[in-house]
Amino acid sequence: MTRESFHEALERIEFDLLAQGELASASVQRSVEALVTSDEQLALAVIEADDEIDDLYLRIDQEVLQVLALQSPVAADLRLVSAILHSCLHLERIGDQSVNVAKMFLATKDLPGSASMRQQLDEMGTLVVGMIRTAMESFAKRDLELCLRLPQMDDPVDRLNRATHLEALKLADDPGALDWGMHMNMAARALERVGDNAVDIAEQVGFLLTGEFREFTDASHDDLA
Repeated sequence: MTRESFHEALERIEFDLLAQGELASASVQRSVEALVTSDEQLALAVIEADDEIDDLYLRIDQEVLQVLALQSPVAADLRLVSAILHSCLHLERIGDQSVNVAKMFLATKDLPGSASMRQQLDEMGTLVVGMIRTAMESFAKRDLELCLRLPQMDDPVDRLNRATHLEALKLADDPGALDWGMHMNMAARALERVGDNAVDIAEQVGFLLTGEFREFTDASHDDLA
C-alpha cells in the first residue's frame, strides 16, 4: 500500500466514523422523543437500529487493523488511528445507552409518570445530542477550541441528572409512580453517560491535535497545549 492510498484508506475510515456519529446522535434524540411522547413504535425502532451502529463499529475496527497490517504509520497517523478507534467505541456505547433509554420507557409505559421528570429528560436529551454533534464536528474540522467546549456543555447535564433524583422522591406516595421514577432515574443516568462519552471523544480530538492526552475534567479553566 502506497502512502497516498494509506491516507485515502484513513479518510474512508474517518468518513465511517462521522457516519457512526450521526447515527448515534440520532439514536439518542429518537430514544428521548419516544420516552417524552410515549411512542412505543419509535422506542422499538431505536432498539432495532442499534445493529447499524454496532456494525459500523466492527467495520471501522476491522478496517483499521487491515490498514495497520499493510502500512507502518508515522506518529501523526498513529494518533489519528488511535483517536478513531477510541471514538468509535464511545459512539457504540452511546448507541447502547440510547437502547437503555428506550427500554426504560417500554418497561414503564403503562405506569403513571411525572411531567416535570419528562421535561428534565427532554432537556438532557437536547443537551447531550448537541454534545455529540459538537464533539464530532471538532473531529471533522480538527478544531481544538470546539472540543474544549465539551466540559462546560456537560455541566448542565450533570445538574439535571441530579435533579431527577429529587423529582423521583416526590413520587414516593404512589408505588406505581415511584417505580416509573426509579426507571427514569436510570434513563437519566444513561443520558449522563452519553454526555461523558461525548467528552471522551473530545479528549481524543485534543490528543489528535496536540499529541498530548489530557482528561478534560478541569480543562474548562486551562488551555490544552
